[in-house]
Amino acid sequence: MSVSLSTMADLIRTHTRLSANPFVPEVRLHLADQVFDLWSETESAGGTSNPPPPFWAQAWAGGLALARHVLDHPDTVAGRRVLDLASGSGLVAVAALRAGAASVAVSEIDPLALTALALNAAANDVAVGPTLGDVLDADPAALAAQLGGLDVILVGDAFYERTMATRVLAFLQRARPLGTTALVGDPGRAYLPRTEFDALADYPVPVQRELEDADVKHTTVWRLRSA
Repeated sequence: MSVSLSTMADLIRTHTRLSANPFVPEVRLHLADQVFDLWSETESAGGTSNPPPPFWAQAWAGGLALARHVLDHPDTVAGRRVLDLASGSGLVAVAALRAGAASVAVSEIDPLALTALALNAAANDVAVGPTLGDVLDADPAALAAQLGGLDVILVGDAFYERTMATRVLAFLQRARPLGTTALVGDPGRAYLPRTEFDALADYPVPVQRELEDADVKHTTVWRLRSA
């Protein structure tokens, strides 16, 4: 998207509301009431006919469950170096920092999402970073060296598409020998390989019927099994 950071920030502020989902009231986010209308606006602003969907403008069920779990079980991340994969709005990253994480690096490729994430971090008075692009083909050991450690990887609702799911799982498995804990929040997406994970907790998460064809998604927080 060939627009300035200030223009992207203005677009986000204009077409979203700073609010908290009642399931995770501790975290405020810039969220859109009508995601599909916002998608049209991002197309116009960016001058492109194929912008990525504004996933960052909603708090998705997997991210909400994972954020709730981290806040309720702060020992999961407290004092640890965390990587939030496919961070989107930054909901999970902010929750991890609120729970006492030493640092939270974020992996995200959408420039608008990165702008929204920065606005959301500021709204919650936390410092997220460093900000990384697509790390799914990276060597986790090299990332750990870059970040000063890689203790926990958090993944909120990223198993919605086959190719993405395959890449995420492969990355998590490569990180496993480092002793890294990998937690996934997932509301029953088709491509989560459940045989690779152990269920930690289940949550009834309120969602937008427009997006999920339901008012509540029963969502599980999973932990990648040790080898």
